[in-house]
Amino acid sequence: MTDILQYLKSSSDGNFFLLAGPCVIESEEMALDIAAQIVPVCRRLNIPYVFKGSYRKANRSRVDSFTGIGDEKALKILRKVREEFGVPVVTDIHEAAEAEIAARYVDILQIPAFLCRQTDLLVAAARTGKMVNIKKGQFLSPESMKFAVQKVIDSGNRQVAVTERGTTFGYGDLVVDYRGIPVMQQGGTIPVILDVTHSLQQPNTGSGVTGGRPELIETIARAGIAVGADGLFIETHRDPSVAKSDGANMLRLDLLEGLLERLTAIRMTVKAF
Repeated sequence: MTDILQYLKSSSDGNFFLLAGPCVIESEEMALDIAAQIVPVCRRLNIPYVFKGSYRKANRSRVDSFTGIGDEKALKILRKVREEFGVPVVTDIHEAAEAEIAARYVDILQIPAFLCRQTDLLVAAARTGKMVNIKKGQFLSPESMKFAVQKVIDSGNRQVAVTERGTTFGYGDLVVDYRGIPVMQQGGTIPVILDVTHSLQQPNTGSGVTGGRPELIETIARAGIAVGADGLFIETHRDPSVAKSDGANMLRLDLLEGLLERLTAIRMTVKAF
């Protein structure tokens, strides 16, 4: 797909779009299984869908934390998801040199929150011609994100979105400031995605493993849809308790369909006013 923004806005009834999948690619079987569960649900609910999976995790709490199954192997799995299900795919990149490599396999390059001010990374992602999704740093105001967006645009790429993923609150928690969603939309010119599951992280617990509050996933998502988020980002796994990364704040896969049905109902209600 070349015009991903057009695809994300393609819902005939103005529904939100969805980026969802595992935190990190653990195996081909796992990735294809998750996609097979989500794709028909999104088609039934008229939700434009993007499969999400990190090919490698660079930001880990401990040196022995799982980082991936191998870059090329994971990227090929992402491409296979795209080919088998006919949906775009998104993955994170961490260094400028990764942009061109990942762009051969995916449709959207995602900039992690901690790296959203890295000019070389943003420019390299933009120059691939792929859509760039910039996660807002936990340390930045919504107003500051216009400068990250402008770096992509000034590099010749207008396919850019911003993702809200919570703001650092004290030392070990995050809060979502929903006022930031319309601010970052810049008058409707920039799609804003709410990262529901990462907003519920509790970073760097005493064990060195990130915790979370998955019981609040629906609360965060409902509020985001009510205030007009263009899309949602949800990490999901059949059994989060055995996920190799971010299991503490993932949504169990069998709960996703019901959640999307309720969120779609909220979206249609909001649009009626």
